[in-house]
Amino acid sequence: MKKYQLTVTTREGTGRSASRRLRKAEKIPAILYGKHTKPETLAVAAPEFVKLLKEIRGSAALIELKRDAGATALSFLQEIQRDPITDRYLHLDLQEVKENEKMIINVTIHTVGEAYGVKTEGGILETASHRLRIRCLPKDLPAFIEVDITELKVGETIHVSELKALPGVEFLDDKHQAVVICVEPPAEEVVETPAADAAAVPGAEGAAAAPGAAGAAPAAGAKPGDAKAAAPGKGDAKGAAPAAGAKPAAPAKK
Repeated sequence: MKKYQLTVTTREGTGRSASRRLRKAEKIPAILYGKHTKPETLAVAAPEFVKLLKEIRGSAALIELKRDAGATALSFLQEIQRDPITDRYLHLDLQEVKENEKMIINVTIHTVGEAYGVKTEGGILETASHRLRIRCLPKDLPAFIEVDITELKVGETIHVSELKALPGVEFLDDKHQAVVICVEPPAEEVVETPAADAAAVPGAEGAAAAPGAAGAAPAAGAKPGDAKAAAPGKGDAKGAAPAAGAKPAAPAKK
């Protein structure tokens, strides 16, 4: 297992004010936890730490801390705190380990190959567990946990119990925990356009049933086209037939 180096200095003072002063000086507040020692407050040069992260590239790594007093300590990064707005490093948690003692650490998952279900069946690959907890000696620490997905078909899942055994490494997560899943592609939605039919148009039925004058209903037995004869137009009042039983109007006097 490759070891990386990081120079640290003893940090004087704690609290927000002391931490702000360190950050202004391009340093990151840190703390080193140890199984057999008390927590130790440290400071790390920000440029050196950024360079270290680029070398590690997300892998699990052992870091040899070089103190200003000359003593060294073997550790790994337990947690990194960053500002969600500026993305600036705020604080580091380091865990000290011993060469002859097993440690518990989270290691990132790396998939290897192209899933059969994705390549042939149009499925979608989903990573259910991005990191797994393992127990091992520092010398047996893997940089990543590789998962071969070549034979994974649609509807199938790779669980912790199915992972390839690694020498000296013990998986601590539940053996039934899903790691990688190949799921079916989402079904395409078919949008149907309703047919333009008279029955679907409001008022269409009434309009067809009563042609001509609005609200005029033909008399029983009337033939088509008799509507004009039955209903005299405007100005026809003089020519209208007198009602039954009415006397004819007297002629006008000269």
